[in-house]
Amino acid sequence: MSDTVVASLEGAVPVHALFEEGLEAFLAGQSPFVAGFARMSEFKAKAGQLLAVPDGDGALQMALFGLGAEARADAMGFRALAARLPKGDFRIASAPAGFQPDEIALAFALGSYRFDRYKKKDEPRPRLAVEGADLAEVRSIAHACALARDMVNTPPNDLGPLQIETIAREIAEQHGAQITVIVGEGLLEGNYPAVHAVGRAAAPERAPRMIEIAWGEAGAPLVALVGKGVVFDTGGLDIKPAAGMRLMKKDMGGAAHVLALARMIMAARLPVRLAVLVPAVENAISGDAMRPGDVLDSRKGLTIEVGNTDAEGRLILADALTRAAELEPALTLDLATLTGAARAALGPQLPPYYTDDEELAAQIETAMKAVADPMWRMPLWKGYAEALDSDVADLKNDPDGWAQAGSVTAALFLQRFAPPGPWAHFDIFAWNPKGRPGWPAGGEVQAVRALYRMIRDRFA
Repeated sequence: MSDTVVASLEGAVPVHALFEEGLEAFLAGQSPFVAGFARMSEFKAKAGQLLAVPDGDGALQMALFGLGAEARADAMGFRALAARLPKGDFRIASAPAGFQPDEIALAFALGSYRFDRYKKKDEPRPRLAVEGADLAEVRSIAHACALARDMVNTPPNDLGPLQIETIAREIAEQHGAQITVIVGEGLLEGNYPAVHAVGRAAAPERAPRMIEIAWGEAGAPLVALVGKGVVFDTGGLDIKPAAGMRLMKKDMGGAAHVLALARMIMAARLPVRLAVLVPAVENAISGDAMRPGDVLDSRKGLTIEVGNTDAEGRLILADALTRAAELEPALTLDLATLTGAARAALGPQLPPYYTDDEELAAQIETAMKAVADPMWRMPLWKGYAEALDSDVADLKNDPDGWAQAGSVTAALFLQRFAPPGPWAHFDIFAWNPKGRPGWPAGGEVQAVRALYRMIRDRFA
């Protein structure tokens, strides 16, 4: 990812960011030409609206950027600025009070993201100077988010379990962390039977694996990060229809997110220890694939009836969460592109999260508002727990239809394996199905910026 945000740029065009309510006061202080041009162009400072103002020679004199109504605006609105500006060098000349330089710079960096790995043409992008921004911190977060989005966007022929392992190894090496990986049949010896069962049908070069990164100083509180790493999900023998399979390259979004979050934490050297647990598999179809009706062992010792092979993510997370519990973490967070039911409930832009810990929920809410990283807390409604009961095993992976709330029952399944103490589950989408300025269609990072802030504040 090239750096589109810098400290200063000689000769950069000034950008004035404006609320709708502040537009007239701003124009009153400008030349008659600028004020008249803005009115003639019907510039209203609506959210994401950009006006390029020429000078008398036809060159660009300034740019006016709309943030919308003050009551609804947040710093992430500057993501659209990256998409609206033409190529060239710009600087923030003025912005409403309350917007910090770091927030503006990060939003612009996130909005500048493009996935162009397979494009022959490299399109130049605008650069923005934001005076006073902590560019080291901004770039660390932006680069980690770009890594996660690149991983989600990369097609499965170029991103299998081995490639996730390679990325994890690079992050670990960069930050002096330890990494262990258990592959293929070794998962049975290592007591990850559910991970093995889900991934065993894949080709040998795409064998399933359990990736574990350990980082931090002894004695620091341990944070366990668990991410679903299904590099492609056919649905298994309960095969998905073509439309449902089309975007399943993004089913490793949870793994991409926890690797990005871990990278942020390690780069900032937060006073915690990390255990990053990524089960990486392909849910493929072959004569060795798990079948509907199979009963699987799990690392915890609970048996699981496979009612649907397309509910595979919770199976691999069950083993990973059990491993997390063995490490006795002070905090456990798991992220997964787990259910379509979460999208039916809240759509693609608002991921649900689940926790029974009120203090943790309050900290998440505070952090997500501070960094404009929206989520919505959903209930771990115990009345639906019996929908996971099985006639032949300790529980099953597909809840009874009467419960209906698929995202809730998936979270209740995971809770059976989660460590005691503070734990939260995030059912992310990791995708923008519809592009908009600053949020291009494709891979998106959700919850990670808020979780980084929450961890930073919780263990300060």
